[in-house]
Amino acid sequence: MPHFYQSHPKEPLDQRQKMLETPVNRLIPALAAPTIVSMLVTSVYNMADTYFVSQLNTSASGAVGVVFSLMAIIQAVGFTTGMGSGSIASRLLGQDRKEEADVYASTGVATALALGLSMAVLGLIFREKLMWLLGSTATIYPYAMDYAFYIVLGAPVMVLAFTLNNLLRWQGKANLSVMGLATGGVLNILLDPIFIYGLNMGIGGAGAATLLSQCVSLGILTSFFLRGKSDLRVRRACVSRSPRTYLSILKQGMPSFFRQGVLSAATMAANYNARVYGDAAVAALSIVTKIFNLIQSIVIGFGQGFQPVLGYNYGARRLDRVKEAVWFSVRTCTVILTTGAVIGFVLAPHIITLFRRDDLAVIEIGTRAFRCQCFTLPLGAVLVFANMFFQSLGKSWRAVLLAVCRQGLYIPLVCFMTARFGLPGLECTQATADLLAFVISACVMLHYFKMEFGKER
Repeated sequence: MPHFYQSHPKEPLDQRQKMLETPVNRLIPALAAPTIVSMLVTSVYNMADTYFVSQLNTSASGAVGVVFSLMAIIQAVGFTTGMGSGSIASRLLGQDRKEEADVYASTGVATALALGLSMAVLGLIFREKLMWLLGSTATIYPYAMDYAFYIVLGAPVMVLAFTLNNLLRWQGKANLSVMGLATGGVLNILLDPIFIYGLNMGIGGAGAATLLSQCVSLGILTSFFLRGKSDLRVRRACVSRSPRTYLSILKQGMPSFFRQGVLSAATMAANYNARVYGDAAVAALSIVTKIFNLIQSIVIGFGQGFQPVLGYNYGARRLDRVKEAVWFSVRTCTVILTTGAVIGFVLAPHIITLFRRDDLAVIEIGTRAFRCQCFTLPLGAVLVFANMFFQSLGKSWRAVLLAVCRQGLYIPLVCFMTARFGLPGLECTQATADLLAFVISACVMLHYFKMEFGKER
């Protein structure tokens, strides 16, 4: 495994005081700003693949949506090891137990490398079967095969990059994590048209650009550990031999795995139901998904800024700051999402047209699906923060429940609503699932606050 040695370790006393004493309404935005930028850049370069590939044809656009399920699984593994080891390390740093935190960080990186390599090998062997399993049509299949080759090949790089990014972020060093991801993201956007059109690689060029940009991101993130910019040390000697350490990391990271894993399954279910209506329906849902990922990335980035605050303060038993952080974040992001929903509803047809100007079916289906989701977009703050809240506190089973809730409901709903209402049912399924998930998340959150914090607010 990689050996990242910090030559001059120092106690993160100043960082700890900052996390425990800075007013929450200043601390969270300060930590969230770089993570929001990171999430936006990641979403933009994912959407850049969709945009440039969509200019080829509708089937190529649909292929990006099909392979998105595979990318979600790779991200799920990276987030599992990164969030699992990072959340535990954050609480240990809050308790001033740095050596134990180093063990979890090192073990998380070793686990990420092993899982990433395993995914690459299995993915390359079973790539053909995977493309059909993920919902390809006969016309989408060849494009999906070309694009998926590079994505599968880059699985170890992506898993390691996501893990190191999360380890930095959980220390409250989001400014470093964003440098790695943002640089790779900008590079990917620049390389897409060069590889796709300039080198005449077609959709395979988009995959190659993604792989190369991820390698650059990993190199930058690794350099921060090599140069002692991290309070956590990642060393071969710190990798645990105790099964309990690995199980703890997987348990804490399981909400992230289920959240991304169920997202992959939901995307597969959507593709299966959409392909009955042709490549246009698959492409339209893919485009809408990428656009809403961009909008929701603001909330997720904000949440990634507030998670280390929760980890430190819960570890230090500053429960007043934990509660204040939650309500401040929910209120702020609800306002942001409401604004985005209004703007998105008005501009929906124009936004979809940017991707497939020459396909009226894609524009019509995409516009209706987009507007349906705008109605429930403001509920997204509660959906995101309820899950992140329980994960940060180490309440893994509640976090798992809420992580799978949204897309877990989507899977049976998309089958039922498409069978019952046809294409309109397919277009409205995500909004319906969001509404039901909001009710469940709000109830679980309020019950916990009432029982553990003594009162509702």
